[in-house]
Amino acid sequence: MQGMDWVRSSAADMRPPIDLKTNVPHSARIYDYLLGGRDNFAADRQAAARITADWPNLPKSMRANRDFMCRVTHYLAAELGFRQFLDIGTGLPTEPNLHEIAQAVAPESRVVYVDNDPIVLVHARALLTSTPQGRTAYIDADLHDPAAILGSAEFAETLDLDRPVAVSLLAIVHFIPDDDQVRDLIARLLDPLPSGSALALSTATAVSAPEEVRRGVAAYNANGIPLVARTKEQVEGFFTGLDLLAPGVTLVHHWHPDAAAAATDDAHVHMYGGVAIKR
Repeated sequence: MQGMDWVRSSAADMRPPIDLKTNVPHSARIYDYLLGGRDNFAADRQAAARITADWPNLPKSMRANRDFMCRVTHYLAAELGFRQFLDIGTGLPTEPNLHEIAQAVAPESRVVYVDNDPIVLVHARALLTSTPQGRTAYIDADLHDPAAILGSAEFAETLDLDRPVAVSLLAIVHFIPDDDQVRDLIARLLDPLPSGSALALSTATAVSAPEEVRRGVAAYNANGIPLVARTKEQVEGFFTGLDLLAPGVTLVHHWHPDAAAAATDDAHVHMYGGVAIKR
C-alpha cells in the first residue's frame, strides 16, 4: 500500500507498522463516512448506520460543523489577520482543508495539524500541500498530551510563538466527558501562546433536538465511542478567561452565517460553537 510505504519511509523514528484496527469503529472514520468520504471501513459504516438510525440528522449537523470551520478560518484570516493555525483533532482530509482556506486569504499562512488516528497519519500527505509562501505540518499526537504537541519539532519549526496562534478544537471535546479535564487541556494549550491568540471550539449539544440527540449519544456509547452532549453554560465555561467574539456560544450555523447556514433548520444542528481571544 503506497500510503503505508510513505508513512514508514518518512518516520525518522522507524515506528512499527501501523495497525488501523479496521474491525473497530472509529469516530474520525464515521465522520468521514457521514460526510461522504471514502476512507472508512465496514465497521465504521455499520456503526454509522446504527447511530444514524437513532440520530438521523447527524450528517446534517456534521456538515454544519464543517462549514463552521470554513467560516471561522476565513474570518480569522481575513478579518483578524491570523497567519498561524493549530488544528487539533484534524480528522481525515476533506476539501476544503483548513490550510486551503487560510492560504486562499493569505498564502503565507502556516498551519499545524494534529491527530492521533493512524488512518489520518496514513493520509496526512494530503494535508501537507502548502503554498510556496506558507507551510503546513502534521503531528501524530493526542489532545490529552499538550506538552507533546507544543514540544514537537514540527510545532517549533512551523509556528512562531512571538505571534498569535489560532487553536481549533472542533468536534473533539465531546469525546472527553469530564468538563474539568477539558478546561485543563485548554489551559495547557493556551498558556504558552501569546496574547491575541484565539480558541475556536465546537462540541455536541442536545438543545435543539433533545430526544434525538439523547438517543444518538447513547448509540455512540453503545458502539464503544464515549460522547457527551453539553449545555450552553458548560460550553461557555470552556472560554473562561478569554474574550468571546460575537455572537458568543451559539449553534454553529448561527456563527457569522452565510446564505446556506442561514437557511438551515435549528433542529438539524446539534453543535455549539464559539471563538474567543486570549487577553
